[in-house]
Amino acid sequence: MTVIKINAITVPKETGDELAHRFAARLGAVDGQPGFGGFELLQPTDDREQWLVVTRWDDEESYQAWLASADFRQGHGHGPGEAPDPSRPRPVGTASEVWHYRVAVSN
Repeated sequence: MTVIKINAITVPKETGDELAHRFAARLGAVDGQPGFGGFELLQPTDDREQWLVVTRWDDEESYQAWLASADFRQGHGHGPGEAPDPSRPRPVGTASEVWHYRVAVSN
């Protein structure tokens, strides 16, 4: 069963380009992770400030294994529940929320 993880990141309009640049610089970094099915960064085209990071995984276990991996820590400067590495650039987002979905119907 495919699971979808959406990280809704609130990004002030003046820092949106920097967010896109940072993601573009790491494009493909998750591709080799077992169970990874795809990634998209969605930029708002209206007045919203929420950018969406959409990832697809074969199953919840694959997603959880990525969260626990050294690759995740390297890409994010910390693991879940850990303090960020102070030597890394500050996040451009002001808030973040992860949404969890599964595919119910697909074409």
